[in-house]
Amino acid sequence: MPKPDHQVLIEAIRRDADAYRACVLALALLTLWCLLLAIFHFVPSLDIAASAAFFEKAACPEGTAPGLVCGDFPYRLDGLFLFLRKVLFYAPSAAAVVVVVALIMALQHHGATYEPQKVRLYTQSLIAFFLGPYVLVNLLLKSYSGRPRPHQTDLFGGELPFMPAGSFSGQCDNNCSFISGEAAGAGWLICLIPLLPQRFRLALAPGIIAVSLVTPAFRLSFGGHYLSDVVLGWLSSPVVFVLVLAVFEITRVRKNAA
Repeated sequence: MPKPDHQVLIEAIRRDADAYRACVLALALLTLWCLLLAIFHFVPSLDIAASAAFFEKAACPEGTAPGLVCGDFPYRLDGLFLFLRKVLFYAPSAAAVVVVVALIMALQHHGATYEPQKVRLYTQSLIAFFLGPYVLVNLLLKSYSGRPRPHQTDLFGGELPFMPAGSFSGQCDNNCSFISGEAAGAGWLICLIPLLPQRFRLALAPGIIAVSLVTPAFRLSFGGHYLSDVVLGWLSSPVVFVLVLAVFEITRVRKNAA
């Protein structure tokens, strides 16, 4: 009796080292993301403690309602930090433009000079940038999660109640805290390191890693996001990137097996 198509495809993926590696990595990162989400959801004290480390309490004005917490996140008032955050905000978009230019240049080659692997990697990275930081994070999660940002909650000088990570019942209406779009963009930058020419990789990788880590740190210290928002936001881009890679590899194996 012939095997069903999906069984044939699974066996073909197992025999193909690249496809199998991509699928295993995608499953591992997705599992890690879900595990971290569960930890942050059921242990909300992690988020509260991390944000409290950057919050500075202050005396409330006379006539303030009893029990109200007054204060602010001083780092978000610092001119230098605000400037650096603004510069880093545009780093992923600038990198995406560079990748687009590199893709256009790669597509202009034909015959012996055409490098299909480069074209595939550039295409995958741009698809991951669109599906991850833009669609998944900014259009979906941040629009509908309802999680107030730290500075909006009554724990840190705001008026809204705290909500744990992964809870969609908060009172934020739009551009909410879960998850961080800037952290997602920063996480996508890490995925570009393998695309760099070997001769530039050692020189540029430390700077890319630094930008990728400092960006979510700013969002946490400014009270714009909780620890879970920046960790899960940052990790979401590698997850989406390897999922896109896995889909490309599965498509290639399916085509070869047809």
